[in-house]
Amino acid sequence: MKYSVKFSDAIHILAYIEIFKGTDLSSEVIATSVETNAVSVRKIMSQLKKSGLIISHSGKAVPKLSRKPEKISLYDIYRSVESHSDLFHVDTKTAPGCIVGGNIQDVLLEKYDLLQQSVENEMKKITLRDIIGEISEREIEKHPENRNQVRPFL
Repeated sequence: MKYSVKFSDAIHILAYIEIFKGTDLSSEVIATSVETNAVSVRKIMSQLKKSGLIISHSGKAVPKLSRKPEKISLYDIYRSVESHSDLFHVDTKTAPGCIVGGNIQDVLLEKYDLLQQSVENEMKKITLRDIIGEISEREIEKHPENRNQVRPFL
C-alpha cells in the first residue's frame, strides 16, 4: 500500500519556516531538514502558497507564514496538500455476488465518511502553534543548549 507523506512534510516545512525565520529558508536548506529533495519542497510550498498559508516571492528565499501559527490548523494544512484525498479508501474490487463482497463497499463508505468527518474535526482543533510548541519542548529535553533558540515558541 502506498501512502502520501505530503501532509507531514507540509507541517514540517511550515514549522521550519516559523522556527528559523530570518535565516536561509531556501528550498535546499529546508529539504535537508525534511530529508527530501528541493523540488519536492518547492512543490509543497507552491501548494501552501496557493492555499494562502505562506507568502513567498519568486527568486527570494524568504517565505513566511501568512498568519500566526495559532491561526493555522492541521485541517488547513491537510486541505492545502491533500485537497482531493480522503484518509480511508474502500477496495472497489470485491465480488458482487458474495454476501460480504456485494455489500461491504456501501457499509464501509458510510463508516469511512463518519471517520473522515471526525478526523477532520479533530484536525481543526490542533494548530501549527501546538506542533511548534511541542517540537520546542522536545528539543529542550534532547538538546538543552538550544533553549534560547526555541524559547519564543514555548
